[in-house]
Amino acid sequence: MKLALKIDVDTYRGTLKGVPRLVEILRRQRADASFLFSLGPDHTGRAIKRAFRPGFMKKVQRTSVVSHYGIKTLMYGTLLPGPDIGRHGADIMRLTRDAGFEAAIHCWDHVKWQDGVETAGATWTEIEMRRAHERFVDIFGGEAPGHGAAGWQMNVQALRLTQRLGYRWASDCRGTHPFVPVWNGEIIACPQLPTTLPTLDELIGSNDLTPDNVHEYLLQLTAQSTKASTSRDHVFTLHAELEGLKFGDTLERLLTGWREQGFELVSLGKMRDALDPALLPRHEMTRGEIPGRAGSLMLQGEEFLSTWKEAA
Repeated sequence: MKLALKIDVDTYRGTLKGVPRLVEILRRQRADASFLFSLGPDHTGRAIKRAFRPGFMKKVQRTSVVSHYGIKTLMYGTLLPGPDIGRHGADIMRLTRDAGFEAAIHCWDHVKWQDGVETAGATWTEIEMRRAHERFVDIFGGEAPGHGAAGWQMNVQALRLTQRLGYRWASDCRGTHPFVPVWNGEIIACPQLPTTLPTLDELIGSNDLTPDNVHEYLLQLTAQSTKASTSRDHVFTLHAELEGLKFGDTLERLLTGWREQGFELVSLGKMRDALDPALLPRHEMTRGEIPGRAGSLMLQGEEFLSTWKEAA
């Protein structure tokens, strides 16, 4: 069984401080992972407009956003200019790759993408994705192996670009298992490796879960996947700003537990290597809500062929 660790790096602070600590933890735990970098400006402060969304302020209160991101980060793009993450953090990104970890694309501007892509047109979407794509090449000297959307937010043009830009894999949604995405009957030839487990920021602060015991809840979920009748792989998304800083001890307990359960802790690329896209099921990409996260996001929908057969 494989459990892929997908690390979203959203901010300048997460790049400079969270990523190096995560590299240390992963090495100590003999775990592989994929680091998905935000490559343009850090405009985290502009996320303040989400305060008017249902459920957002409840999440802020549960997860102590100020303590995790810092006051300075929460002013980037408003009271302070947003630093260029790719320009100032390139050395750390390359060192992460040189340490043996897979590097891939998260986005250009995290807040702009997460808040704008759902209703954006083709031109806007292509500009944002190509900016990230070209900056990745500038930093690493080669093209990215994959893409994982900020906030699990996508539109049809963004999905098409995962194919056109030649990515081997994408992890742009929440779901249960790898699949080939379908949008209104259109097949997108870039396999999706969806996040299958809830994230720490979705769990902590609810149902009496804390940084000290949340690992027990997640390990109970994955223990069900170790039984012969229900055996399956998983993708867990973590954040450089959370597990790379204050939740580092929680991550260590999780990694130890998953290894004891028999999981091989891998990168998304290694999970993709074990798959034959021709044999993957095709599933519709849909939008919906999940517990602990404000607003809607991309989800793995029904299997396309079974839906088509029923309609026929």
